[in-house]
Parts: sequence; structure tokens; C-alpha cells
Amino acid sequence: MMYGKKIHKKFNKSRYSSFILAGDVGGTNINAGIFGIRKRLPELLESFKFKSKEIKGLDVAVNETLEIIVKEYSIILTKACFAVAGVVSPQNDFANVTNAPWDVDRKVLLKKTKLKHVIIINDFEAIGYGINMLGMKDIVTIKKAKKIPKAQIVVIGAGTGLGKTTSSYDESRKSYIPLHCEAGHTDFPAQNEEELKLVDFIRKRKKIKGSISYEQVVSGQGLENTYLFLRKTNRNAATKYTNEIDKSKNRAELISEYRKIDSTCKEVFRIFAEAYAKFARNFALDSIALGGVYIAGGIAPKNKEIFDKSFIKLFEDNYMLSGVLKRMPIYLIVNTDVGLLGAGFVAAREMG
Repeated sequence: MMYGKKIHKKFNKSRYSSFILAGDVGGTNINAGIFGIRKRLPELLESFKFKSKEIKGLDVAVNETLEIIVKEYSIILTKACFAVAGVVSPQNDFANVTNAPWDVDRKVLLKKTKLKHVIIINDFEAIGYGINMLGMKDIVTIKKAKKIPKAQIVVIGAGTGLGKTTSSYDESRKSYIPLHCEAGHTDFPAQNEEELKLVDFIRKRKKIKGSISYEQVVSGQGLENTYLFLRKTNRNAATKYTNEIDKSKNRAELISEYRKIDSTCKEVFRIFAEAYAKFARNFALDSIALGGVYIAGGIAPKNKEIFDKSFIKLFEDNYMLSGVLKRMPIYLIVNTDVGLLGAGFVAAREMG
């Protein structure tokens, strides 16, 4: 079942007071990791990857991970925190996984695995906590501005879906504390004729009676929606690349791969980047993010060039509060384990 394994730090059993399991659970991948706890701070030791749609439930990935840990290190883990891409219950015991065929249920995990204590949080909530564990090597500055220490920050990110969280600094905990949020499902604000036509196309293609959300444009599925829209409105643009994409089950990956050499893919990413900048702007203002706007998610690190001068110009474009937006720095998170780190941070604080 496991398809990837990575050693992050040399294991030394005597170095740590305890060990916990954490997981970043998305519609495409599950990233599970073992953390060693020192002075209530987690250190990621080893991580394991699984394909979400190739297993019947999270308990399958958990059991395989626990078996590996017992075999390699003779450690029995009983405490875990899972960050899930989806809406989490108020009791932090259940979550609907937005783009996977199963849910995450604490009762099921306690019954089907050897875990004794389980916390479930939202995936972007975890990324918000993960900010506390990032170093300079984990981020790239997209837009320079004077960051105000301990000011609010906003974290956004497009991958299989689209997420956002606002984090405020808590003096008593000496760390940023994020809020659970589902802003990726807020209405996409079409501003011109092209965007209105795109919204109409998505609505008809997916048989959506209500409004079209940001996630239908700014995400992996958004790349596919926009690509199919352009292919329908510009049929003469067929190339060897579009012929391959048309037949593929992984269109978003190929659109990204060919974004610099195929005209249709270039247009897809132009529309995508413009929508991404608007999303960033809207929620930076919503949060007054003078501590910075952090961009995470699976798409951004692989397509860094979209965060160019045009992106920054559109981000700052507001007839009333452009001056405020200009004071906000923007950072790209290049550490793809940030969600896993955040889940480990919560597990260490709450159960370590």
C-alpha cells in the first residue's frame, strides 16, 4: 500500500521523551509521520506516503505505518493527530474527506488500530500550526514588505482542493493559532466576460444549480475546468500536447507540465494565476494580514513563476485599500511537509 518513505532525521530512542504519530490526509495522498518529542516540541523522524483512493480507509494506512515503526524501532505508538482535507466536527472526532471515497472517524480508528488517543483537525488548520515550525529554508519571499511581528497572518493554498486559514499570535502559547475555515468554497467573483463565461461553463459541465466556488477555478480540478473551457471555445488550438491531455486521467498534472510550451496550457495558467491573486487579496484583506500572506498547497511550489509582477500587481489592486495590501509581504512555502509538521505540533502540545 505504501508508495513512499523518507527519513528526515537519524533516529535515537534515548533522545526523546515520547513519540507520536501524525498524518496529513488529503484527497490524493496521505502523508504519515513519526515524531519524537523533546521539551514538548516535535521533531519529524520518518514519513510514509499512501494514495488515498487506493485504500479503503485511513485505518489501513495507520496500521501499516504502526507495523513498520514497531518492526524498525520497537516502538508502540498510541497517540495521533490527523489533519484532514474537509470539514471537521466541533468535537474533533470526525471529518468528511472532500475528495476521497471515505471519511475519518475517531471511533473507527480506535476500534481498528492500536491507537488510544486521536485528534482530528482540518488540513489548513494544520498548515497554520505548521507555520510555527518553519525556518528560513522552508519559505521563499514573493513580495517584500516589512513584516509586523506577531501580526495576523493568512495561509492559502491550492492543490486537489483550495484552502485558507487565518492565524493569530497567542502570547500564552508563544505560537500562532489558526482558525478552521472553508473559504475555498466561497463564491468565485467573476469580474469580466471571460470569467463569466468560464463560470457558466463550469456550472453546465458539473450540473451545478447554485454558485460556483473559488475551488472550481483555483485548484487542480480548476486547472482541468479552465482547460476544457478553453478547448471548447478555441477548438483550432489542438496540438500534440492537447491531444495527450484530452485522453489523460491526470489532466492537471499534464497542463502544469506543458504550461510553458503549449498555448492552451499557458492560457490556463494565466487565468489560474489571476484568480489565485484575487483569492489571496480578498482573504488578506479579510484578515488584515500584516504578518504576511503564506502560499502553500501542491501546485504553487511546482509553478513558482506564476507569482510574478503581474500577480503582485493584481494582489495590490484595490481602489480603497491598495496601501494596506502593499504593506503585506507574501511568502511561498516550499516545505511540502508543512501540514504534517502542523499535525505533529498539535499532537505534541495536546498529547506529548
